[in-house]
Amino acid sequence: MNRRHLPAIRRAVQLAFSLFCLYSGWQLYLFYQWAIGASNVAADHPSAVEGFLPIGALVGLKRLILTHQYDSTHPAGLTIFLAALSLGLLLRKGFCGWICPIGFASNLAQMVGRKLKTTCTPPQWLDIPLLSIKYLLLALFIYLILWRMSVPAIEIFLRSDYNKVVDVKMLYFFLSPSRLAGGIMLGILGLSFLIRNPWCRYLCPYGALLGLLATISPFQVKRQPATCINCKKCERICPAAINISSKPTMRNPECIACLECVAVCPPKECLTVTVYQRSTPPWLLPTLVLTLFFTFWLSAKISGHWDNPLPLETIKQAYAKGMNISHPR
Repeated sequence: MNRRHLPAIRRAVQLAFSLFCLYSGWQLYLFYQWAIGASNVAADHPSAVEGFLPIGALVGLKRLILTHQYDSTHPAGLTIFLAALSLGLLLRKGFCGWICPIGFASNLAQMVGRKLKTTCTPPQWLDIPLLSIKYLLLALFIYLILWRMSVPAIEIFLRSDYNKVVDVKMLYFFLSPSRLAGGIMLGILGLSFLIRNPWCRYLCPYGALLGLLATISPFQVKRQPATCINCKKCERICPAAINISSKPTMRNPECIACLECVAVCPPKECLTVTVYQRSTPPWLLPTLVLTLFFTFWLSAKISGHWDNPLPLETIKQAYAKGMNISHPR
């Protein structure tokens, strides 16, 4: 495979995942309408939407570690979370660079901004404090869930009616956001045309966690200074705004393993993908990303850790209360 085809392949893969997420969201809406009796058209509950519930998945992960019990309310959410963590540990932030639909939307906004020549990188004195925001958010979640939350509290949360309908609450958050939430989302969207990937770069605690795991990943992008012509094409294309031309190895936790830099680099042997310091074909990394992700999905389907096992009547009763259910205290 020609390395210059990697960006087109990546966008095709991202587009496929994004379209599937939109389809799953539509299926969830149809299922909710049927469950509350607003529609006579029966629909299946799409388990994939649970991938948008990372906080619940973090709670489920702590319970799994402490009690060896898999989350039975949103098992797909925990499975996707475990897959993303494994990808981060083994294959850098491959989940962010090749699968995440929010990352895809950010990449599209960055491409438009680059065409319009409106995209810029904040100065270092501002960029570094902004980068710390997502790590502070990650630390907050780790403190509240992994450190403070007891097993009894976890059980109460996971078995609560709130947790049973949290997927629908998430759906309506996007369909009918409050003025504040809508303003924030529009603000982030607008910033995406001016700053490279502001959500992924500054605000996503999920990405922060994967970035920390990626620092010990065996996969790295290496630069050969002897063959570098200092054209800086790699830096201009990098979604994470990494100073690639000044580093021999890209261990930066912001690297999303998109391989855009490898594809655009003019000298063939300047930027290469390595695993345990040995050069490997660039296509191996995304191939392993997709293989590992779908292996988690298939294993979960076979073992019964994907589809929600709750009886439909239980789900209907919870959905009937719907938006009136508040977070358990």
